[in-house]
Amino acid sequence: MRMTDTSDLWWKTAVVYCLDVETFMDWNDDGVGDLDGLAHRMDYLAELGVTCLWLMPFYPTPDKDDGYDITDYYGVDARLGHHGDLVEILRTARDRGMRVIADLVVNHTSDKHPWFKASRSSKDNPYRDFYVWRDEPPANPADTVFPGEEDGVWELDEKTGQYYLHSFYSHQPDLNVSNPKVREEIAKVMGFWLELGLSGFRVDAVPYFLEAVTPEDPEDRDGPGRDSAADGTGDDDYSDPHEYLRSLRGFLGRRTGDGILLGEVNLPREEQVTYFGGDEADELTMQFDFVGMQNLYLSLARGDARAVAQALADRPRLPREAQWANFVRNHDELTLDKLTEEERQEVFEAFAPEEEMRIYGRGITRRVPSMLEGDPRRIRMVYSLLFSLPGTPVLFYGEEIGMGENLDVGGREAVRTPMQWSSGPNGGFSRASERRLVAPLVEGGFSPEHVNVADQRHDQDSMLAFVRTLIAQYRNSTEIGWGDVRVLDQPHTSVLAHEVAGAQGQMIALHNFGPERLTVPITVPDGTGTTRLVDLLQAGETDVAEDGSAEVVLDGYGYRWLRVVHEDSRRLL
Repeated sequence: MRMTDTSDLWWKTAVVYCLDVETFMDWNDDGVGDLDGLAHRMDYLAELGVTCLWLMPFYPTPDKDDGYDITDYYGVDARLGHHGDLVEILRTARDRGMRVIADLVVNHTSDKHPWFKASRSSKDNPYRDFYVWRDEPPANPADTVFPGEEDGVWELDEKTGQYYLHSFYSHQPDLNVSNPKVREEIAKVMGFWLELGLSGFRVDAVPYFLEAVTPEDPEDRDGPGRDSAADGTGDDDYSDPHEYLRSLRGFLGRRTGDGILLGEVNLPREEQVTYFGGDEADELTMQFDFVGMQNLYLSLARGDARAVAQALADRPRLPREAQWANFVRNHDELTLDKLTEEERQEVFEAFAPEEEMRIYGRGITRRVPSMLEGDPRRIRMVYSLLFSLPGTPVLFYGEEIGMGENLDVGGREAVRTPMQWSSGPNGGFSRASERRLVAPLVEGGFSPEHVNVADQRHDQDSMLAFVRTLIAQYRNSTEIGWGDVRVLDQPHTSVLAHEVAGAQGQMIALHNFGPERLTVPITVPDGTGTTRLVDLLQAGETDVAEDGSAEVVLDGYGYRWLRVVHEDSRRLL
């Protein structure tokens, strides 16, 4: 599958903003954020510059896993509102030039889902094969996704005397995606939400999802089948799991033309490429760059840019129909599993020195500002780098104002605290009593008293104003989304210098991971002749010598975005 119309590739220059409705804005004062509250904050997101809103699960749920335990794929949780409220969000977003995507969570359901309740009623129930059952656990079962949270991935069901598989929590039984009836339901779920106006999905834990398509042990699940609803033909053989992913991408394309699948694939880069669909780019549209993110924190811990520079240089080059999604924080633990044990300990010691700040032996439960001890120079340098990296930037709600976390909440929920709108009661999130809030507020130096939207909104020196500037310059520098990247040689180990260039333009970004002010010599690619470097984040410019050489001054933890301007250029900066 090849797309040629660049208007279909809107996501190449998008700004994605992830939020959990229940912690964003409470409008009916019951202590839980709701869709009505989100509707009243859409102008804020538009002013920020968001072009793609990613909604975490809003489906009916017992809420044992922050909504990822779903009881109805076609519903809206009553605490948040109803379908009419969601349609109003989609309309409001469209009117403001924003698209909306939502989580597609099809690895598992809640154990309260009607499918599972039916499946465990008897061994011959029609829904039995919607899940994975066996008489005894295998001799060498897989590890649970969350070490320490569960004893294993097989749970005995007392009524039927068989074990069911749960790769995540025991209250989240795995769906048997090798069953064609399950695949048909997944296609219907996608089709339903696309029809309401979604522009695609963020696909949860894709490798686990695809592992379910073709089990190693044929006795574990039904064999691969054929799915006329998903592929539109009924002719495809999904014995290759990637064939199934291609069928979902094809289904999405036929229904929307330009819809996206943003995949969570935390694997080595060479394996990630296969989830794009290789040269055909006909599987996932975008994937998060977990390797780049983890090496960013290693560079921050060391004050040495070489780790992130190497990760950037090692990125596989992708077809134009595929894209990396860049992020520095998300709603889960900040995983460091792709680092070596020694590297991981370096990052732990720098940013999570206390055990309560760590989880699963691989991750950190803090946000960026608290990890960097509130140092505005380092915080801004990190976000400057995020928006200058080739690809599509993804923000987690509250990053734009420098929110912290509440470690007393524990685990991954520490960063899922209510959005901080003002310094008033409950941070302006809700007028309910504090005890009724869906989650505790951040306390201490990053509490709403010190960090909130209202105080920053009209402060031109605030973090919010800075992120607005970054977004505006990113959107004006389309080569960041479309161009190729090159790490530039220069002598300072604390400095990352990279160029992004393409038909849309040429930009050089420099970021200093160290505290010392430096003069950085660089050679501008294709910079011979009459050329100058014009700053995009501040006033000023730097001359380029006839041979293409230039010297750029960087403050400690400084950052510069430099537009390469040739004498005959007519581009507006």
